[in-house]
Formats: sequence, C-alpha cells, structure tokens
Amino acid sequence: MVRSSPKRMLIDLGLTVLILSGAVLLSLALSTVDDDNNPFAMAVFILAVSLVARFTEGYLWGIGASLVGTFCVNYIFTYPFWNFDVTYPGYPLTVMVMLIVSILISALTSRAKHQEQLRLEMERERVHADLLRAVAHDIRTPLASILGAASALQEQELSGEDQRGMIDSIQKDAKWLVRVTENLLSVTRFSGNDARLQKQDEVLEEIVGSAVLKYHRSDTALPVSVDVPRDILLVPMDATLIEQVLLNLFDNVSAHAEGATRIWFHIAQEGDRVTLSIEDDGCGISPGLPPQPLREAVAPVRPRPDDRRNMGIGLSVCRSIVRAHGGELSVSKSKAHGGLCVRFYLPLAERKS
Repeated sequence: MVRSSPKRMLIDLGLTVLILSGAVLLSLALSTVDDDNNPFAMAVFILAVSLVARFTEGYLWGIGASLVGTFCVNYIFTYPFWNFDVTYPGYPLTVMVMLIVSILISALTSRAKHQEQLRLEMERERVHADLLRAVAHDIRTPLASILGAASALQEQELSGEDQRGMIDSIQKDAKWLVRVTENLLSVTRFSGNDARLQKQDEVLEEIVGSAVLKYHRSDTALPVSVDVPRDILLVPMDATLIEQVLLNLFDNVSAHAEGATRIWFHIAQEGDRVTLSIEDDGCGISPGLPPQPLREAVAPVRPRPDDRRNMGIGLSVCRSIVRAHGGELSVSKSKAHGGLCVRFYLPLAERKS
C-alpha cells in the first residue's frame, strides 16, 4: 500500500470532518420533520460515508467515517436522544451496512485510481516509443549529410561557392537536430514518474510574441497574423514548454501544409480556460481521414526538400505538454481558411488535487 503524504492526509482529514459535519447538520435540520426518531439520519450518514470513501485515499477514512456515522446515528438521532445505547434493535446491522458500503466504495475508488495511473503510464511509454521511432528514422539523414559535408570540406579542394553551400547544409541540418533535441528534452522534463511542472502565471501575449519571433528566424517561416483579446490574460504554465508547443505547431504548418501562404493565430477566453488555435490555408486534412482528437499524420506527409522523413514528433510532444498542463489538443479543418486548424486550451487557474 502506498503511504500518503502528510499534505494528502491533512486534505483527507479536512474532507472527512467537513462531510460528517454536514451530515450532522442536515440530520439535525431533518429532525424538525420527525421529532420522535429521525428516519432520515441513517440514509444521510450512509451518503456521507460514501462521499468520504469516494474523495479520500485508502480505506481507513471510509471505515473511520462509518464508525463515526453509526455513533452519531445512535447517540444523537435515536431514542433515547443524546445517550449511547447499543441494545436498540438493528444497531449491529447498521454498523455492518455502513462498514460494507465504505469498504466497497473505497475499493472501487482505489481500483479506478489505479487504472487511471496505469493509463498515464501507458501514455508515457507510448510517447517515449513514438519519440524513439521518430529519432531512429529521422536523425540518420541529417547526420549522414553533416558527416559527408565535413569530409568533403576536409578532403577535397572546393571552390568558395561550393564551400559556402556545404557550410549552409551543415548549419541547416545542425539546427534541425537541435530542434529534435529540444523536443526530447521537453518530454523528459515532465514524463518521469515524480516529475512536476514548474508553473507560474505568465502573460500569454508575451509568450506568443516570443514564439512568433523565433519562428520567423527560419528560412521557411510564413507570415503570422495574431489575434489576441484586449484584456491581458495571465495563464499558469511552464513558459518554456508552451513556447515549444507554439514553435512546433508553426513548424508543422511549414513542413506539412502544402500550398499554405499564411498562418492565423487566434486566442480566446472561454470561461475558466483560454483557447489557442493555429490555422492555415494549406492542403488541410487528407480526404477520407476524419477529424480526431489528435493524429500525427493529420496532413498529407510528403517528402521534404532536404529528403528527410518527418514522423510527427512535434505534434506528439505538443499533445503531451498540453495534457501535462491540464488541457487538450484537437485537430480539425479550418472553416475560415480552408486548411488545417490545430486548437488547444489551457486552464486559467490551477486545478486543486
């Protein structure tokens, strides 16, 4: 059994006290309906035990709540009132029912949490496998190109123009390898079992502006039209990772959106979250490929000019980062511009665990 942290134990204690206190107050209020014996108290406290077992960790809190509940029913709401009496009919059955309810709900809750943990572990493993496959296929060509160009510069007599071409090729391949390395580092920062994101409230417009500026340093960058709300939005995030998401999504348009001439970036506040969407006027989704929450090959994968393969490593990283922030990423057809629309949202406030 996993030992709960002191913070978690305090939270569970507070929840248990709050729920049981609410059950006592509700039962006292219902006692005005029947001042002889409160027929509602038993049901109220069974519900309270169920809530305690559902929202706390482990079995002890639910079992403890069932014992406290049976005592309260006996002492406060059963004649003679405010007197503990274990001889009244049905008392042993009451204790057994509340204990069984708490144990069953605690067991079901623990199993559900365990299955969710397994799902998260499988998701991490899947992301790692995707990255390894992408790197294994994609990294060979640029490395071979760098080694070939370096050997040519070292061993052959080349004209100045040929030398500059070789150097440009080395620089381009090296930049691409740096981006792959950044993606890998981004994933390893939060995919460990004990990893925690270092979130701070950031001005979203500043993060977007920085990402657009870095994207425009690329030779293949397209013009970006940014639409931001008038009010300043403070979003809890790891600024480096979210900037990496935006850069990867911009690069995805450059790599896959055949025929695209411009990128449209929209930010909108929707209740307690902010939605960010990147749209283009390129080739869009392949015919016969229905929109899904995310699929790496949402756009037609075509050979790149430098003959590299691109396995969608950026989109895989983006989805993982967004989910780690409590959001979700989806892909659809851009209704306004005809190309692809990649949309994701981020909560405007931290979720309490």
